[in-house]
Parts: sequence; structure tokens; C-alpha cells
Amino acid sequence: MTKFLLSVHVLAAIIAVGPVTVAASMFPAATRRALAAPGQEREVAVLRTLHRVCRVYAAIGIAVPAFGLATGSSLGVLGDPWLVVSMALTALAAATLVLVILPRQVEVLDAVTAADQSVPDRLPARLAMYTGVFNLLWATVTVLMVVRPGSTTGA
Repeated sequence: MTKFLLSVHVLAAIIAVGPVTVAASMFPAATRRALAAPGQEREVAVLRTLHRVCRVYAAIGIAVPAFGLATGSSLGVLGDPWLVVSMALTALAAATLVLVILPRQVEVLDAVTAADQSVPDRLPARLAMYTGVFNLLWATVTVLMVVRPGSTTGA
């Protein structure tokens, strides 16, 4: 059962987290293009699509910690420091996505679709920064999952 849980956990991470990191990373550049070409419906459609990818895959991403906890429980490692740190970083990454990135994407979409297109100058840069932090958190979790400090498996 542990192998099944671990397989689903890894697949969920690849399938859910991968698209969010890519789409969120593309959003600031797409924002700049949309602002540079006002009235271009294609650029606005790109922003809407990237936001939808982030929103949908964020919801699907709930499977990653769910199956991670189940896997950790079956392996008996829920109290190991590397896993506790990974869970904390995962929660921080999720909070960054849900509380910071997605709302700012909505703010951009609202402004770009408004008649005056008044997006604050710093918003695309800050959105890129928050997305970078989100991606760095996930990269750190991935490294912890592979290296597992103190693991007895020899990895």
C-alpha cells in the first residue's frame, strides 16, 4: 500500500504543482504584454487561461499533501524533522498561492479588462517576485523529499 500511496503522491505533485508553477511564472510576462498592447483580446485571453490553470491546478494540488501525509504515516516518518519542515514549507507555498498570487492575478485581470487599464507599475514585478518565492518553496520541498536528511535508506 505504501508504494501505491507514494506513487499517487509523486504523480499528484508532478501533475498538479508543475502546471501551477509554469502558469504562475508566465503570468507576469503576459501581464506586461497585455499592458503594452491595450485592446488586444488575445493577450487578455492568455491571462485568463493562465489564471484558470493556476486556480484549477491549485485545487487539484490538495491531493499532494493528502497523499503525502498518508505516505508518511504508512512509512512511520510523520515526526521526522525533514518531513515536518517539508509540510511547513508546503503550507507556506499553498498560502502564498492562495492568499497572494491568485488574488493579485485577479487584480491584474480586472484592471486589464477595465476601460482605463490602470495596473499599478509595481504589480507585475511583485507578482513575479511572489511567484519566484512560491517556486523556490516547492523546489526546496522537492529537494527535501529526495535527500531526506537523516534517512536510513542511504539516499
